[in-house]
Amino acid sequence: MSAEVIALIVLVLVFLIATVRSINMGALALVAAFVVGTAVFGVKVTDVLGGFPANLFVILVGVTYLFALAKNNGTVDWIVHRAVIAVRGRVALMPWVMFVVCAAITAIGAASPAAVAIVAPVAMGFAARYRINPVMMGLMVVQGATGGSFSPIGIFGAITNGVVDKSHLPGNPAVLFFSAIGACALISLIGFLTLGGAKLLQRDRESPKVPAMTLVGASAGDSEPEPADDALPRLDAQRSLTLAGLAVLAVGALVFDLDIGFLALAVAVVLTLIFPSAARGTVDKISWGTVLLVGGIVTYVSLLEDQGTVKWLGDGVAHVGTPLLAAFLICLIGAVVSAFASTTGILGALIPLAVPFLQTGQVGAVGLVTALAISASVVDCSPFSTNGALVVANADVADRDNVFKRLMTWGMTIMVVAPVLCWTVLVVPGSLS
Repeated sequence: MSAEVIALIVLVLVFLIATVRSINMGALALVAAFVVGTAVFGVKVTDVLGGFPANLFVILVGVTYLFALAKNNGTVDWIVHRAVIAVRGRVALMPWVMFVVCAAITAIGAASPAAVAIVAPVAMGFAARYRINPVMMGLMVVQGATGGSFSPIGIFGAITNGVVDKSHLPGNPAVLFFSAIGACALISLIGFLTLGGAKLLQRDRESPKVPAMTLVGASAGDSEPEPADDALPRLDAQRSLTLAGLAVLAVGALVFDLDIGFLALAVAVVLTLIFPSAARGTVDKISWGTVLLVGGIVTYVSLLEDQGTVKWLGDGVAHVGTPLLAAFLICLIGAVVSAFASTTGILGALIPLAVPFLQTGQVGAVGLVTALAISASVVDCSPFSTNGALVVANADVADRDNVFKRLMTWGMTIMVVAPVLCWTVLVVPGSLS
């Protein structure tokens, strides 16, 4: 049995054992990385640790630390209440507002994790406060960020179109963008309808139609309406400075491309120095379990990438004699690997892998590239990706385990369904024409 096969079998066992037994999957994956790395691949421990996602660690710690502070001092409550006022109490609109906001931010060039890191804490806080399914809210935040990223000036769009140009393949940025945003919107719609959206619409219809300034967040079944606007959280010096810090975070990450994790930590540290009393207990609220889980899984998958297991899978696809089947397998590999690793890296690595098939003319280049790009990106709601991990980390503590499990189910389902649908809709017609 080859080392690559053993490594893949161990990965499957990690998921099975962690699902059956009460053990952090990340801790188990770290042990597996150490054993497989040293005993199977024969690498040093330092090489195994080289795959630990330090950048993701800083992002998760920095963002959850900052928003724990913002929640402690009432800033998040203030933002949530103002969001309700903005949609005039129609709670069912808020998931779609979050989708559109994330899509707009990434469409103008912001990195997808940066957009999710800024929007997800507010969105998840809103979900907890107004009894919206947190899985649905998180799913729509991530899909919005993913779809917008494929605009011609978005990160994913620029990478995909750049690789296509470099490989001298025909491309169509408009088809790529509208197909991606359409796929993300469809997934969001399915999530909205299956995770409680219909009940939210009914709740809004049954609520008294009064101005949001008078009745904020009231819903069918509430024993009493919420207090009028003059009883809602007010901006004091601490909340004002926290809002200023969040603005610095947004501008620094989205405009100046500063590291979102370190910037969030810097803002949190400054706020802690100014208001130490409000910072008590915030470090304990950092989602350490999520950090361990995601860090362990990503470390193991990075080991597989470094040792050529992903390339080994790609080479296996290259020997498939049927172009259509090879195209499907490439989309499937892209979805599976991207669910646990960098979408950006997968887009840059797998499109060149498809070049030999595309040059034969038996498979349409635009269709396959678009199908691969969508398959490799819509799985970012997986809790093992940066975006999915941010959603889990910012969920209410009581909901966190459920959000993780449900996002894993959604991610694994999309990982299989997306390649099938994209291949059927975008690849097969091009090969038959």
